[in-house]
Amino acid sequence: MRSPSPPLSPPDRAPAPALGTGIVCGSLALVLSILVTAGWSPLMSLDRTVADALHRRAVTEPGLVHANRILTDWVWDPWTMRALIAVAVVWLWLRGARMLAGWVAATSLLATLLQQGLKAAVDRERPRWPDPVDSAQYAAFPSGHAMTAVVTCGLLLWLLRRHGAGRRVWWAALTVAWVSGIGVGLTRLYLGVHWLTDVLGGWLLGAAVVAFSIAGFARYEERGRGGAGGAALPRRP
Repeated sequence: MRSPSPPLSPPDRAPAPALGTGIVCGSLALVLSILVTAGWSPLMSLDRTVADALHRRAVTEPGLVHANRILTDWVWDPWTMRALIAVAVVWLWLRGARMLAGWVAATSLLATLLQQGLKAAVDRERPRWPDPVDSAQYAAFPSGHAMTAVVTCGLLLWLLRRHGAGRRVWWAALTVAWVSGIGVGLTRLYLGVHWLTDVLGGWLLGAAVVAFSIAGFARYEERGRGGAGGAALPRRP
């Protein structure tokens, strides 16, 4: 009988890699936000080309539209993602990792506030169609579905690494996370409720929020304040 796969080695607690990722993704998101707000012509043309091509296909495929609506409205809906975070936070709290539980909850809340604040600030109009296959409210940039999925999946993957998940569990979770993050963005584009740059902005901002959160918590632990508050998850034997 094969022995079970050994757990992954504990993650490097140094904040530098995560901080660097956050700076890169955040900077790209800032540049993209400025270009979208300014209505930079080449980017707007790309948005329109992609949106038109996908919409022409969507109106001829009602079955695929229905499948995409189920995925975007139920499986990858932002409230579904937040519910997963809530479950993780409760689990952490019950295990005594209360500082970490609060950190994860605060990160998710901050991401939501950032997303809504940017939507209000940029106030970008969504695509409009004479024959829409779906509808959505409020401003377009950034995509809330895309950003929330990245934040949720990123935080959950981080927690799995901290817990020392086995390789099989890790790779399965990583696959689900990538499929969810990319998939939800594609559903929003296919249904014609977002521009390509809305989705890109959501992905970049979500990645930046997670990276800065991980770097911040690593810095907190480095300063020796984590242990007293039950910040770290117990490692599996």
